Amino acid sequence: MAIDYQEKIPNNVDLASDRTLQRALEHWQPEFLNWWKGMGPTDFQSSDVYLRTAISVDPKGWADYGYVKMPDYRWGIFLADRDPDRTIGFGDEYGKPQWQQVPAEHRSTLRRLIVTQGDTEPASVEQQRLLGHTAPSLYDLRGLFQVNVEEGRHLWAMVYLLHAHFGRDGREEAEELLVRHSGDTDKPRILGTFNEPISDWLSFFMFTYFTDRDGKYQLKSLAESAFDPLARTCQFMLTEEAHHMFIGDTGLARVTRRTLEVMKELGTDDPETVRKAGAIDLPTIQKYMNFWFSSALDLFGSESSSNAALYFASGLKGRPDEGGYDDHSAINETYKLESPDGAGVKSEDIPMRNAMNDVTRLAYVRDCEIGMTRWNRTIERAGYDFRYTLPSTRFRRSIGVWANFSTDPQGRPISAERFEAQKNEWLPTEADRAFVHSLMHAVTEPGKMAAWIAPPDRGINNNTVEYEYVRLA
Repeated sequence: MAIDYQEKIPNNVDLASDRTLQRALEHWQPEFLNWWKGMGPTDFQSSDVYLRTAISVDPKGWADYGYVKMPDYRWGIFLADRDPDRTIGFGDEYGKPQWQQVPAEHRSTLRRLIVTQGDTEPASVEQQRLLGHTAPSLYDLRGLFQVNVEEGRHLWAMVYLLHAHFGRDGREEAEELLVRHSGDTDKPRILGTFNEPISDWLSFFMFTYFTDRDGKYQLKSLAESAFDPLARTCQFMLTEEAHHMFIGDTGLARVTRRTLEVMKELGTDDPETVRKAGAIDLPTIQKYMNFWFSSALDLFGSESSSNAALYFASGLKGRPDEGGYDDHSAINETYKLESPDGAGVKSEDIPMRNAMNDVTRLAYVRDCEIGMTRWNRTIERAGYDFRYTLPSTRFRRSIGVWANFSTDPQGRPISAERFEAQKNEWLPTEADRAFVHSLMHAVTEPGKMAAWIAPPDRGINNNTVEYEYVRLA
């Protein structure tokens, strides 16, 4: 079926004039819709959802609100407006014109970067596909679906680049993005975190706060790329990614606020008593934070990486907010790297270019701490001594110099035996997960909330919290 490029795929890449690209997308779109109907949100495809749709990149057009059935959502393709004066901002190509086409010598590397980013988008939809059945409110159900359709749009953004710039190889990679599935034994998603099940809403809020924040920093790095179409695509994706982190940030704030309300009502902070009252105790929330934060850390890659050095030198992938650095070549700088040394820790200087993954990871950590500080103020104002903390970047790592090396949450090296003996104090146990699952019951009356979460401070797009954000079929 031919696509109406103005109605079905709003875009600013002039799809209507590129017949080759049209044919490629006309082949891919039905496969995408089949994937969406089979692997997207289950049992809600015919519901009317109050969604935000991007129809252009200008401030008035990127957020068009209205009811839409998710299979009819207009997955558009948008690049941020081009700056004709922009040059390559880092590495050995610093100051040279940006690339409008893929240089032959970087073709396979750029394709791999785009595929890896693209693979995360449908993966998260697959991870979250059953959550709609236990949504704590219609407000939250709509938030889940907004995240889902925008992850689908981000998949379209990467598929456009593959189709438009990588020929047959790109088309084959685009098809493979719909063949791999989260948690599949034979064809899993590329990155480990995107194969973790997300079967409760506390995990969903953790994912959107921690894992989508990793996505923010990956997009910020790619938004610096010398390959202009990729850079501009990621610049616009960041606009939507901010909403996903908002879902996590406000979701965790609301869970915390409700727990504090129950603690005050009961006159106790005893975790078991709080649980019996139907709220999630603060120590359990901390365990979930430890799990999802440490999982996200691995997504940045190894602390010392020759690939990261190559990406930076070649202009393929920069540091987030590269313009804020004084030295854009990073050729004469070093980075102090700490690594295990028997039962202790050693320190060595490595070339800054090799440390780009860790530079980005530490920027991510600082960003994560902002929410922690805000939630801790809420706990402090309520009169309790408990404080959320981020575990060390050494804790529970599977990639990098601390991979499979045992530490406590403060990053102090410990024996594997001690880790096994104490891990239930630091990470969710099966009993913790079973308790959280026991609270997951759908609330579908407009304005009503599940007992374990507080209502949001305000509704969406000037609507009230009581607005019917999803019209269930």
